Amino acid sequence: MSATLERPQTASPRGTRRHPRPRPKRRIDVTRWLFFGAFLVVTLAIMLPIIIIVLTAFKPVAEVNAYPPTLLPAEWTFDNFTRIFSDLPFLRLIGNSIVFAGGVTVLALVFDSLAAYALARLDFRGSNVLLIVIIASLMIPFQATLIPIYQLVSDLGWVNTFWGLILPRAADAFGIFFLRQFFVSLPRDLDNAARIDGASEWRIFRSVILPNAVPALLTLAIFTFVNNWNDLLWPLVFTTESEMGTITSGLTLLTGPGGIIPQGVMMAGSLIAVLPLAIMFLLVQRRFIESVASTGLK
Repeated sequence: MSATLERPQTASPRGTRRHPRPRPKRRIDVTRWLFFGAFLVVTLAIMLPIIIIVLTAFKPVAEVNAYPPTLLPAEWTFDNFTRIFSDLPFLRLIGNSIVFAGGVTVLALVFDSLAAYALARLDFRGSNVLLIVIIASLMIPFQATLIPIYQLVSDLGWVNTFWGLILPRAADAFGIFFLRQFFVSLPRDLDNAARIDGASEWRIFRSVILPNAVPALLTLAIFTFVNNWNDLLWPLVFTTESEMGTITSGLTLLTGPGGIIPQGVMMAGSLIAVLPLAIMFLLVQRRFIESVASTGLK
C-alpha cells in the first residue's frame, strides 16, 4: 500500500481577495457613562441659579409675579435693564465696586507678600509666635471687629470715602498665611545664589521670589477681588450715601415700601454685576495656567 504524499499548500495568488477579520465589538463603558451623567446633573444643579437669573432678567413684570412661575419667558423684554440704570446710579456703583475691590486686591497683594516673605525667608526673634498669632486671628469673625474698625474710621473722618473702604482691608491674615506657605516651598538655593551675587533682600524678593510665586499671587488676587466685589455688609456699614455705595449695597435700594422687591430689575442688576467677574476670570485663567506650567527652576 503506497503512502500518499501530501501536496504542499501554495500561497494564494496576488489577485485573490482576502476576507477581513471581524473587528471585536467595542464594550460599552458603563462606569464612564455614569460619571458623565452625574457630571451633567451636578453641572445643571450648579448652573440652575444662574440660568434663573438670566431668564428672569428678560421677563416682564407680569411674568415675574405670575403663579405658578415659569422658567422660560413668553415675552422677552429689556425693560428691566433700562430700569436698573434709571432707578439707580448704576454706572457710579459699578465704578465704586471696581475701585473698592481692585484697590483692596492690589494693596493686599503688596502687604501680604511682604509679610509672607519676612515670615518664610527671614530669621528673626518671635517669627513663630507672630505666625501663630496671625493664624489664630483667622478664627475671629470680622463681624466682631466691625464696630471698633468703624469707630476708628469715623474718628479719622473716612466714612463715605474710598480710604475707609479700602485701607482697613489692605492686609489679610489668610493671604499672609497662604503666601507664606507657598514661599516656604520654594528652594532656598535661589536666595543663596542671589546673595552670593550681591543681591539685597529687596532685590531677592522682587526678582527671585515674586516671579516664581505668580500662580499663588494670581490665586490670591482672584479670591480677594471676588470676595470684596460680592461683599454686602462692609459697604453697607462704611457708606451712608448712595453715591458711595457698591453694586451689592446699591441693589438693596431697590426694595420698595412694604419690602416689595422688583425681582426682574434685581436680576438684571445681578446679571450685570456678574459680568466683570466672568470677564476677569476668563482673562486670568489662561495666564494662571501658563504660569503654573512655566513655574520652576531654570
